[in-house]
Amino acid sequence: DVGFSLATGRSVFEHRAVVCGASRSDFLRGLTAVVDGESVSGVVSGAVVEGGTGWLFSGQGSQRVGMGRGLVGRFPVFAEALAEVCGVLDGLLERPLAGVWDEPELLDRTGFAQPGLFAFQVALARLWRSWGVVPDVVGGHSVGELTAAYVAGVWSLEDACRVVAARARLMQALAPGGAMVALPVSEERVRAVLPVGVDVAAVNGPRSVVVSGPEQAVLAVGDRFVGSRRLRVSHAFHSRLVEPMLAEFGRVLADVEFRQPEVAVVGARVGDPAFWVGQVRDTVRFVDTVAGMRGQGVGRFVEIGPDATLSGLVAQCLDDTPVVVASLRKDRDE
Repeated sequence: DVGFSLATGRSVFEHRAVVCGASRSDFLRGLTAVVDGESVSGVVSGAVVEGGTGWLFSGQGSQRVGMGRGLVGRFPVFAEALAEVCGVLDGLLERPLAGVWDEPELLDRTGFAQPGLFAFQVALARLWRSWGVVPDVVGGHSVGELTAAYVAGVWSLEDACRVVAARARLMQALAPGGAMVALPVSEERVRAVLPVGVDVAAVNGPRSVVVSGPEQAVLAVGDRFVGSRRLRVSHAFHSRLVEPMLAEFGRVLADVEFRQPEVAVVGARVGDPAFWVGQVRDTVRFVDTVAGMRGQGVGRFVEIGPDATLSGLVAQCLDDTPVVVASLRKDRDE
């Protein structure tokens, strides 16, 4: 009640401080540190940053076993939203999400990872909204872009779940093989040595590129650059190897209702089914998404996901230093 009142019912001032504690002595120590201008654990202080708030939804790979368990036990808003989304998704999946939440091998399968991440992110977005934190602009990385579109009001929950579940199912059903490798170099350097058959899957920053395609060819590209890292994925996403699923996915999208978004979705032609079909195949240009959000006046970025997957990339994409907040980190109690 105190937190809600402070966030939604009190006058806001330029300079602010937050003191966390479990006892009277904790709070006295923290408040004294605020007055004295000292830096101590449990105290955060600063000044208001100009601009709007942008929400960024992470993509596949950010999921983790047990994500949301702590939030379910603490926040009814989160628990109710998660149950609502899972209630729709479960009828579209091979098995209920509750049965894979604690099974790493199942949760990392594309057929479950993407729906699980969608359900978690929708519930987390509801929790932020319940505290009075709402976005002016939203964006996402790969499947996270679908969550962003739903949160912006493009689809009903039922239609969004159909789209996400179909995307995940069709991707999972692709022929096995292929690989993806992250490279700590510029897009220009990568394209200069890219062989036929290998695609740029993502441009996450000025020096952060992912390539995708046939396994041996992709690994050979990775061998050219110091610091390359093979990603833990089942297929070569965002490459020509996903093309066999596109026609069927297009038929799914043709059968859902598209609405005018209530919040701007950067980098996505949200009302165009052809965009969402191509989005499976095309390069993820996260660097452009961040720049576009900044261009629309965003001064604060909030990552909506189970870990700080995108937060570290945001600053790399911009010349200045924005405020970036990760909702959760995998090594910290939720």
